[in-house]
Amino acid sequence: MKKYLLTLLTVFCLSPSFATNPVKEWGQLQVKGAQLCDNNGDPVVLRGVSLGWHNLWPRFYNTKAIKWLKDDWHANIIRAAMGIQIEDNYLDNPEFAMKCMSPVIESAIKNGVYVIIDWHAHTMHTKEATTFFTNMAKKYGKYPNVIYELYNEPVGDNWDSLKVYGKTIITAIRQYDPDNIILMGCPHWDQDIDIVAASPIEGVSNVMYTVHFYAATHKDFLRNKMKAAVEGGLPVFVSECAGMEASGDGPLNTEEWQKWIDLMENLKISWINWSISDKNETCSMLLPRAKSEGNWTNDIIKPYGKKVRDYLREYNK
Repeated sequence: MKKYLLTLLTVFCLSPSFATNPVKEWGQLQVKGAQLCDNNGDPVVLRGVSLGWHNLWPRFYNTKAIKWLKDDWHANIIRAAMGIQIEDNYLDNPEFAMKCMSPVIESAIKNGVYVIIDWHAHTMHTKEATTFFTNMAKKYGKYPNVIYELYNEPVGDNWDSLKVYGKTIITAIRQYDPDNIILMGCPHWDQDIDIVAASPIEGVSNVMYTVHFYAATHKDFLRNKMKAAVEGGLPVFVSECAGMEASGDGPLNTEEWQKWIDLMENLKISWINWSISDKNETCSMLLPRAKSEGNWTNDIIKPYGKKVRDYLREYNK
């Protein structure tokens, strides 16, 4: 019996579980062709969650929440959405923004998961973004955990101006961080990936381009554009997605959502779910009575959040 129990214990300990350390396993990420790869050049798919805007839901920007998302939800990447708009944003209150961002970044590093430093803006602020990402590269560029997202969702900017913006900030980051992954947004709420595929930023490495989708709104039209871009050699990263309408509200469309999941898994595209927040809307995963620091039981996780957790525990094995 003791031998049988020991065998069971050994199998349990060696089986994939929440205790895995993605960064220790995959190390320094790199882009090869259209594919995100580990330090050995083997394909990697990151799957995780995005925190809501730091200036709206600062209470979730803490070390214990990040550990819970890694241990219980099996997220291997966390996106920290630093708000550049709405009240109390980074531009108005940078000190408060960094009091939110730093614990998340440092907890991700401590817990061995990847972390996206997201400039969560809808309008362009080249000077301020360049300064910010230069400082982030100086401070965190030595850690393979870090991914930089230069522009969450451009709305009115054309791709020519976005290319200049992107190249400016990429050049600034590369002075201090030569190899960590950089994500660049594309026009029209990260929808016009076909325009990017026709003319990507030249002279850069380890750069990927973001697509955002909300499954009840964005269907075959956007899926087909993304598929064509990837098959044409463009490295794509889905840094924000969800199963409801683009408003963030309305009913879940689980059929269309599953089509997106199947496509991303088939193409080995990484995907981040929006968001850890407690607003009265479908895309906020938690009820207002949820604790700030994790330990979320099923009764306080909303239906969308439960589905996200199920997906992450299914695919991040």
